[in-house]
Amino acid sequence: MDDDDSLTDHDLIVRALAEVDARFAEHPVWNTAATALEALAKKLGTLPCLLIHGEERCPCNTQKPDMNFVAVYLKVAFSILDSDDSTIATVSAAVYDSLGKSLRHQTADMDGRMFEDIVGFIARGMKNPNRTIRLAAGRALVDLTKFLQRLEVTPTEWIVAVFQMISALLKHTDLRIQETTAITAGQIGRNASGVALRESICALVTLFCDENPIIKGTAVLQLHALVKHHKKSPYSLTAPYMYRIAPYLVNQFRTRPDGVQECCRFLSVSQYDFINLTLKYTLPQLFAESDLKGLEAVAKEMNSSVALLFLDQAHYILAHAFMLQGIGQTNRTLQFILNLLKAAATDASSLQISTLLGSCIVLLLTEIVICLGDEDPDVVHTAAKGLRNVARLHAPSKSRFPSGSDEEFAAFLKEYMLGVISTLNDMLQEVHGKQSIEAKQKILRSFGEFAKQVGPAIINVAPQIMATLQTTLVVPELSDAALQSWHSFLGVLDPVDIGPHVGPTSASFVASWSLFSNRGRQAAKQCLDYMVLSRGQELGPHLAEVADLSSIPELADTNQALAALRAQWTPQQRLTALLERLESDSLAVAIQSAIELKAFLTEADENYIRSLTFGDAFDPLVGHLVSALYRAASRDGEGTETLHDLAFACIGVVGAIDPDRFELRINDNRMIMLSNFTDERESMDFALHLIRDVLVGAFRSTSDIKYQSYLAYAIQQLLQFCKFTPALVNPGGSNSVPIRVRNRWNSLPKHVLETVSPLLESRFSLETRPLKPQSYPIYPTQATYRQWVQVWTSDLIQKANGERATQIFQVFTAVVRNKDVGVAHHLLPHLVLNVLASGDDDNAGAIRTEILAVLEDQVDPASKSSEDKKLLSAQTVFMLLDHLNKWIRAVRQDIARQQKADGRRASRNSQVSSDAAEQLLRIDSILENIDQGLMANAAFQCKAYARSLMNLEQQLIAYRIRDSKEKLDAESAGAKERVEAVMSRDYQDHFERLHELYAHLDEPDGMEGISTMIISPSLEHQIRQHESTGTWTSAQSCWEVRLQYEPDNLEYHLGLLRCLRNLGHYDTLRTHVMGVLTKHPDWGPHLIGYQVESEWMVGRWDAVEALVNTTEARPPAVLLAHILLAMRTGDAAAIDTALVEARRALGASIAATGSGGYRRSYDAVLNLHLVHELEIINSVTGRLHVEPGDDNAVAGVSFDTLMQRLSARFDSTLPAFRIREPILNMRRTAFNLRVAHGDCLRDAVGKSWLASAKIARKAGHVQTAYSAILQAERCKTQFSFIESAKLIHVRGDPLRALQDLEKTMRLRGYLPKEGEPSDGDKFYEAFGAEDRKIWAIRARYMDQTDRFEDSKVCKVFRKAADIGAKWESGHFHLGQFQDDCFKALPASDKKGRGLKMNFQTVRCFVRAIRYGSKYIYQTVPRVLTIWLDLAEGEETKNTEYFSRINDEVRHTIRHSPMYKWFTAFPQAVSRIGVQNPVVYAILDELLSKVIEEYPKQALWLFSAVAKSTSPQRAQRSKAILNKLKNKRNEVPTLIAAMTKMTADLLHLSKLDASDKKPLSMSRVCSGLMRLMPSAIIIPLQESLTANVPPTSASNARFYPFPRNAPTFNRIYDEIEVMSSMAKPKKLTIEGSDGQIYTFLGKKDDLRKDSRLMDFNAILNKLLKSDSDSRRRQLHIRTYGVVSLNEEAGLIQWVPNTVPIRPILLRLYDRQGISSWNAKVRSAFDQIKAARDNDEAAQIFRRTVLGMFPPVMHEWFIETFPEPTVWLASRTAYSRTAAVMSMVGYILGLGDRHCENILLDMMCGDVVHVDFDCLFEKGQALETPEVVPFRLTQNIIAGFGVTGVEGVFRISCEVTLRLLRENKDCLMNVLDAFVHDPLVEWEEKVRRLTRANPLVDMRTVSQDALGPIEEKLKGIFKPHKSSPGRQLSVSNHVQSLILQASDNANLAKMYIGWAPYH
Repeated sequence: MDDDDSLTDHDLIVRALAEVDARFAEHPVWNTAATALEALAKKLGTLPCLLIHGEERCPCNTQKPDMNFVAVYLKVAFSILDSDDSTIATVSAAVYDSLGKSLRHQTADMDGRMFEDIVGFIARGMKNPNRTIRLAAGRALVDLTKFLQRLEVTPTEWIVAVFQMISALLKHTDLRIQETTAITAGQIGRNASGVALRESICALVTLFCDENPIIKGTAVLQLHALVKHHKKSPYSLTAPYMYRIAPYLVNQFRTRPDGVQECCRFLSVSQYDFINLTLKYTLPQLFAESDLKGLEAVAKEMNSSVALLFLDQAHYILAHAFMLQGIGQTNRTLQFILNLLKAAATDASSLQISTLLGSCIVLLLTEIVICLGDEDPDVVHTAAKGLRNVARLHAPSKSRFPSGSDEEFAAFLKEYMLGVISTLNDMLQEVHGKQSIEAKQKILRSFGEFAKQVGPAIINVAPQIMATLQTTLVVPELSDAALQSWHSFLGVLDPVDIGPHVGPTSASFVASWSLFSNRGRQAAKQCLDYMVLSRGQELGPHLAEVADLSSIPELADTNQALAALRAQWTPQQRLTALLERLESDSLAVAIQSAIELKAFLTEADENYIRSLTFGDAFDPLVGHLVSALYRAASRDGEGTETLHDLAFACIGVVGAIDPDRFELRINDNRMIMLSNFTDERESMDFALHLIRDVLVGAFRSTSDIKYQSYLAYAIQQLLQFCKFTPALVNPGGSNSVPIRVRNRWNSLPKHVLETVSPLLESRFSLETRPLKPQSYPIYPTQATYRQWVQVWTSDLIQKANGERATQIFQVFTAVVRNKDVGVAHHLLPHLVLNVLASGDDDNAGAIRTEILAVLEDQVDPASKSSEDKKLLSAQTVFMLLDHLNKWIRAVRQDIARQQKADGRRASRNSQVSSDAAEQLLRIDSILENIDQGLMANAAFQCKAYARSLMNLEQQLIAYRIRDSKEKLDAESAGAKERVEAVMSRDYQDHFERLHELYAHLDEPDGMEGISTMIISPSLEHQIRQHESTGTWTSAQSCWEVRLQYEPDNLEYHLGLLRCLRNLGHYDTLRTHVMGVLTKHPDWGPHLIGYQVESEWMVGRWDAVEALVNTTEARPPAVLLAHILLAMRTGDAAAIDTALVEARRALGASIAATGSGGYRRSYDAVLNLHLVHELEIINSVTGRLHVEPGDDNAVAGVSFDTLMQRLSARFDSTLPAFRIREPILNMRRTAFNLRVAHGDCLRDAVGKSWLASAKIARKAGHVQTAYSAILQAERCKTQFSFIESAKLIHVRGDPLRALQDLEKTMRLRGYLPKEGEPSDGDKFYEAFGAEDRKIWAIRARYMDQTDRFEDSKVCKVFRKAADIGAKWESGHFHLGQFQDDCFKALPASDKKGRGLKMNFQTVRCFVRAIRYGSKYIYQTVPRVLTIWLDLAEGEETKNTEYFSRINDEVRHTIRHSPMYKWFTAFPQAVSRIGVQNPVVYAILDELLSKVIEEYPKQALWLFSAVAKSTSPQRAQRSKAILNKLKNKRNEVPTLIAAMTKMTADLLHLSKLDASDKKPLSMSRVCSGLMRLMPSAIIIPLQESLTANVPPTSASNARFYPFPRNAPTFNRIYDEIEVMSSMAKPKKLTIEGSDGQIYTFLGKKDDLRKDSRLMDFNAILNKLLKSDSDSRRRQLHIRTYGVVSLNEEAGLIQWVPNTVPIRPILLRLYDRQGISSWNAKVRSAFDQIKAARDNDEAAQIFRRTVLGMFPPVMHEWFIETFPEPTVWLASRTAYSRTAAVMSMVGYILGLGDRHCENILLDMMCGDVVHVDFDCLFEKGQALETPEVVPFRLTQNIIAGFGVTGVEGVFRISCEVTLRLLRENKDCLMNVLDAFVHDPLVEWEEKVRRLTRANPLVDMRTVSQDALGPIEEKLKGIFKPHKSSPGRQLSVSNHVQSLILQASDNANLAKMYIGWAPYH
């Protein structure tokens, strides 16, 4: 063969084989000598090795594809044998051996003809008389079998053909041939598996019946060789094939019993055992053959009768009978059986075939169904016919379907399919015995075939099938069969039923794709193609559940089709779909979703997630995202580790986002059982709750088939308990179902119904053995939390009391013992409550003992329990206690409802039995007997600080009430000593503990409040205070003092190290650690975190590596050090490993906190944030080049993107120094690792130091800020001098700050040096936009020093604006300065110089409006005010400046987004009466544009004007609406609908309803009902309030309102008339979102309320934009108010609220205190007669307050028994009360009696209603109001132990500061009162005009609004007529608190105001 270098190895081999083939095809063998032929044969055998391996010795099999050696070899072999006339044995043997070699190297497929040729050729050799040839041919046959098994799809029929040939040879008359054939069969068995092994063993076993001992002995020897080779026992080797072996041997039993005997000897079993074990295989065949003698022989051997043998194995025998093929054979066999049984029966008259079938129908069907899984199509066909035969014979005589029809067959299978599937699952689980792999494959294939037989009804057992398929999918030997059935299962489902399964299917396939064989991948692709390509359009919302397929190349076309179906998806839709899948019950779906979610979050450099987590309030989707990730991270169960890892990674990607800027979605679906299972309806509701919320999710998600069967049993029993029957789902059976039962059934969600419907007819049973009673406490005897929960729950199930409770809980006996403790955890509180309420003292004592054991273990220093066990067990106990407290609260409320029913008998709707009070007393006493101190300490130890705080405060409040009572009694008795004794009681230790708890809770306001109560702060107290405020140097000094006295205290050293780290003194920290470890080396694990961090901060990486390699401790610093070390080496694998390990360890606390623990685990989230940033920094900086000359452009762009990404992540974090500094610190460390790679890294480090300086400055950490600035200057960071100037300014020296700033500006060329002339404008033009901030800061500092003329300051401001031509801030600050200058002008100059200033202000502000939205609430209202006020002036309206103002406003209206103007839309509408025609034209354009852009919102605010009582306002508004009606969009339709709706609502609101009877909407206002449903939005406050983009940039596409704002769906007919004086009508509206909304139609001028809501809405925006208020979540609760005209309007009913008055009355009633009595009246009469304020205050305090001790704190304990919720709600109460107190004071809001202040029962928020008494109107009442807001004793009691101090006071200060800082903005909002005056103002004007004609509306409005402006300037007046004084914010708040809580003032209040409450 010529060499050809161009050919590949493969081509060369093919060419060589072709030449060999051609040679022997054209020419015969030349040398026919035997030796030559033998040599040729042997050489030919070595040819494959030479061609492939290059040597004659074959080291391994070939991997080259399509090597067809056999085809060539056969031609040569035939030539050799044809040339060998002497047929010498050595030649033939060599030929067969060479054939074997060629088969070993054969990789090409083989066709049937070649296979037949080879088999025939080998068979010829195996029959050769020469033993050598026979054995050689046998070896070739072994190689042929190996080759067949190597094929991707092994042709079973070929293997069977091989053994048919072997079987024929084993029956050959020549014993020699039998002997060598047996040897060959054994050799095949040693090298085979599957079918080949089965056939080999069966062939050898048949020889047990051979008469020749040599043949029999050979077979035995070969079988023993197989046993040895496969390392199995004889029985385990043959057991899988016993269904073939046993029938053959038993059939020979009568004639050749030695066969069975030989087999028994081989298996080492007795003959009896062998026959007994194989009856299920042998009897079916004997019965089919009607072999009575054979049956009798077997029966004799078994000492039984044939009839009994049949009954024991009936299902096997009948299954075989129904699958017999012969004509009439099935009937003959059945008749034979029937005759045999009748002969044995005493009464055979009732014996029928149907009776036999009914006795074993499920098992019979199962046996036939298994045969459906056979690989032989004929067997499958036979089994299918067998099923139909069974259905035909078993069908009822009166079937509703035609006999033998498909409908009858389907109904039959549907009835029994659950039993069949369950039995198949039991077999797969080997419940009743071992199953071979082949048997399991067959069973799995039968699932799919059975689904084909059943049809779409198979959906009813879908959860069981899916669980089986998912479980077996991951077993390589079973995956092909599982996928085959999966495809069949999906194929038979109706399109609507496929949807729920696409998620689990696609997720499972993607996750396990690498495990699939090629055949399995094809089957999986078929499934996915069917779902996506064939059914994709029909999947609907389920399309979102299909997993991402892009990672699998073989699925590229499927993924492309999927992408096309999802082409229109927005990122929001993609994220929502991923989150829904993440929360799927299926673990596979959740894991795959987490993988996709991580990819989604990180794509495009995290741009999308950063767009959601931006601004003052994050997108609501963020709450859903975090909640879903937390639920995934805390998901319990087997196999969740991967999900946890992915969730931790995703949390890191999202980052440590600010918890104050989003709300978590927390779902608590627990139920409170009020009646303790004595009420049937409630018990059934509870059973439904367990099915719906607990069991179905576990049932659908588990892949553990055994556990699923336990769950199925529990569901089955609970369905029966609820009286659900199959009639609910059977056609025609619904008539027999009571309507109540059917309604209960229909209340279940669709997915629940789908899951539980099959279980209506299931027959699961459970064998339970009574558990031995446990000795209490159980907790110490169990090693783990899981074991403790399982054992305790199981024991309590046995103690469940009451018939219904026992029925419900007993079904969970097996479930709670499973590895998943979720069900046990859910049942435990209900069990505890049931046992305690039952009244058994022993059981109650045992529970108390158990609870105490857990609590005591928390505080036991010698405890041996693991930390996990202690923590989880404590959390469980606390959960139990919370459940009991909730029950107590619910029962008390129910009892109160009964007592409220006018003293009549209890309401029939009450679910509390007559002995509820007794149960209440019993459980309450058990809780009270648990020591509160122990509870507090245990809670503290397991870091449940809120619980500890609650318990400690309860103690202190009890002490305080006791002391107050004793003090009053002593004062009344004149016992001074007793008074002093009470006053001297010391609670300082309690206060210190409270201070510590608040520190742990990170509540600095609470700490501040407690600090005011501590007389002599301890050193520990001072340290906590310093650390909370960031004064680390002071804290360091305190720690050093403590160490002087206790140098060996580890905690003190750790405190000092914490200070050094926060101060950035890493050298000192490192030195201190080394010194401490020299003396205390055993402290290493405690100090390792500080030690490692200090080493890496000073760059000692060798020391870092040594430390992390020698320590076993795993604090966060060590985990981060592992990552940094890996980054330093650049080892990608090491980095990945370190990242995974770090996330897993750092995320552990997240998993422990549960789905609602974001705040509690924020530190862990921060650490995951750091880990992710290290990962992305490494990925980018690793690509930067080392050499400065290298092309670094691409990497530079990537680095710029990285910095933007990091900046966005930083901005979304909690704006606290302790949070943000570690982020910056870690970034600097990561950048410094590769700082040599580029200047950009060095610059990034410097900018990071500047960021540290900024956040430290804002936090008040001046020392830290100064150090950071020095570091930035060392890095030569540009603009570091700005931060330096700001730091000086913060220290209170603006002049020095300005001087330093200007000095640096001169040095850097921003300003000319001293003595040099300035080139004016030329000089400034040299700088770019980045320098604009420098000029703006300089201008502000110049302004603040009061040393420069306004013109000079203005010039610098203008330069800043000119440099940043499109910089919103520059224009805003310039305009603000101009406006301030205008306001400072004397009145005489405002119309001259002032007009120019007005123009300059408007021009700057409108530019700011165009270029951004940061200052929109300041600029838009002020522009409108200036512009429209000037329009009313006769002297100004015709001037050039006013004309230019008009042009500026007109231009901005036309070139800026309308949502910016909507923020001041009410103000613009109020000026619709402006007289200037030019201005009105512009205003008309503005109003029209806003309405056209946002008609659904604007029309609610504008339509009312069309119905105004003012003719001009009504006329103008109608003109605007008429003009808009000509538009070709939705606006005209909306205008028409809104006009009709507002007219109807106005009519309804003004309707007379003096008789208070409910009205009918259809009668009094039918037109309104005819409008429903309507596209008009419901006027909720949140739907009408415009939001602005968070960025300081214009975004014309931004939509400012909720896109899914609910619209009117319908209005309920019944209208309730309220009892108040105005008789408002209560309307109930159903929204398009399905929610119910309630409004009051009120006949009153609601413009005051509406504008106040606008005011509050603006204030809420300001509160959210301020970091101090945002961190405290300060806000005002608003609600929708729509004024329909000056006479009537709508007010939204605030849901879930209750006035304070009924709360207090109920709490006082419980203590037996009457809310009103003669003593109260007498006391107030005495107060009126008092000589002075002191005497009045004394009477009020002693007499009135003495009768009413404060009780408000009790409401929080009762309403929010869960401590975390209690603290959150009380804090929300304190803060919302503070905000509204300050707002009410500013606006002069009075009439704050207890009916006008509501409390939200869901969160504790304070909600104020009824704003009629505004603008100091209360001071003009008959009894003047002398307090600025309500701050009575109960209001203060609600604040907790600290009272007005701390949370309330600081919230007041933050709110008042913000109000004062935004004075102009807020006054502009109130400007609408002037131009659209209230009716009462107009009346006042008319009244005053009679006396003084010069009085106008401005005079009246100034009288109302003037005091507001004074207050916003900080002027405090105790009364409107009092002289005022300017106060700081803190002094202002202090004065207000004193005034509001002064007993002297409260004593003067109207008695109906209830100042004593």
